[in-house]
Amino acid sequence: NGHCNVSKYDEQNKSLGQWVIQQRVFYKKNTLSSDRIQKLDSIGFKWNPLEHAWNEYFNQLCASKEKNGHCDVSRNDERNKSLGQWVSTQRVSYK
Repeated sequence: NGHCNVSKYDEQNKSLGQWVIQQRVFYKKNTLSSDRIQKLDSIGFKWNPLEHAWNEYFNQLCASKEKNGHCDVSRNDERNKSLGQWVSTQRVSYK
């Protein structure tokens, strides 16, 4: 798959998904050994997938602004639907 973000809802990888969640819990509780943290870091493990996703969308928005000169991304634009939904959510959260 090329990533370490395994969902606990993935029927084919359910136990791995649970394990991934548990590693994040141990990390947050500061009970994961530095050796294990280093091993997971070395394969690109994302400790906070929500923050990672936010940064990915932010980078997409920056690229869109560079291309179009503005940050007005429509939720109805089929080419950028998920980015448009993210931008809309950011605006709602700001209010």
